[in-house]
Amino acid sequence: MISKQVMMLGLLSAVVGIFAIIVFGSLQIVDPDLRRDLVGIISGLSLISMLASPLLIINLVIRTKSVEFMPFYLSLSMFLMSAAFFLYGIFNDDIFIYVPNGIGTILGITQLVLYFYYKRAGSESSREPLIESYAETM
Repeated sequence: MISKQVMMLGLLSAVVGIFAIIVFGSLQIVDPDLRRDLVGIISGLSLISMLASPLLIINLVIRTKSVEFMPFYLSLSMFLMSAAFFLYGIFNDDIFIYVPNGIGTILGITQLVLYFYYKRAGSESSREPLIESYAETM
């Protein structure tokens, strides 16, 4: 079995490698407008994937009807950061800032709505734990 340290080192190496490929690859593009557009699109896609990653927990939140795995302050800070950069991008007319952060703002609102809906629903009913402990029966 691969240890966690080796796995994390492999993931870190992959991220650094992808970053290096993007940097050196974009430096090979002579046209500055094409370079800006290509790097902007890649950056926007990576930002959208980062802002959407907390939404992967939605299935667990809906299934358990509990928000214990969706931290409120993470959802709130993601929404506030996205909204601030969305407005910044709008005011500076920069599509590479306002498009991904506009999508992030919508995703943040979705998370907050889910949080408040299931926080209210979770307080009304008791739910079964995800993992049952058998230590007490021994």
